[in-house]
Amino acid sequence: MSSSPPDPETPGGAERDVAADQRDSDAGERDRTARGRDAGAAVRDAAADLRPQFGDAAATDRAASSQDRAASADDRRRAAQDRRAAAQDRTSAAAERSAAVFDGLTGAYRRDAGLVALERQAVEAKRTGQPLTLAFLDVIGLKATNDRAGHAAGDRLLADVARLVRSAIREYDLLVRYGGDEFLCGLLALDRSGAAERFSAAPMTAGTEPWPISIGLAELRPEDALADQIARADADMYRGRHRGPA
Repeated sequence: MSSSPPDPETPGGAERDVAADQRDSDAGERDRTARGRDAGAAVRDAAADLRPQFGDAAATDRAASSQDRAASADDRRRAAQDRRAAAQDRTSAAAERSAAVFDGLTGAYRRDAGLVALERQAVEAKRTGQPLTLAFLDVIGLKATNDRAGHAAGDRLLADVARLVRSAIREYDLLVRYGGDEFLCGLLALDRSGAAERFSAAPMTAGTEPWPISIGLAELRPEDALADQIARADADMYRGRHRGPA
């Protein structure tokens, strides 16, 4: 699976980023205020040094200086809190973006983000003249597994399938969860026979069970829109539904 997201136009994390920017701005303002208070305290201390040691004015200056420094320390403490909160906001924003792009169960791209990535992959293939094969993968028996053993078992099956598919493809190939039990896989620089060979050479079991996937393949044509290639791969999957990844 590609390690870099396709930059989909998703709002995930945007509000937290705005909040983090504001917190950093507040922290900077507090630091500037703290520096101003420290400067004022230094002026008051200098003024106190010029007054009689035990005079009321000197004592007033030193008291004011002490208050300025205490306020400065409080400003810096609050600035540090703001920066910690900003860092937490940015961490949460990154997590929200990841959740918007990737499926938490399988690690595959979510449908919308994945289709954007596949579109870009097709543009690259047409630009460079490389072949591009799209695999349509259907998980066999997911509903039966859910009915027989519960949805937790169905989730384990989906996660196992995702791991099986990754064992067949390259690190930079795209894996997209297209539907509940359907995946798309974009294999750039592989023609149909090369893609079929990759899937045929992959491990044929998930645990002790036979290969739980039906696979259809479609090679990109110059006139193809993504929907056309998906439709052909889907049709190919139905034609060979019971023959596995051969």
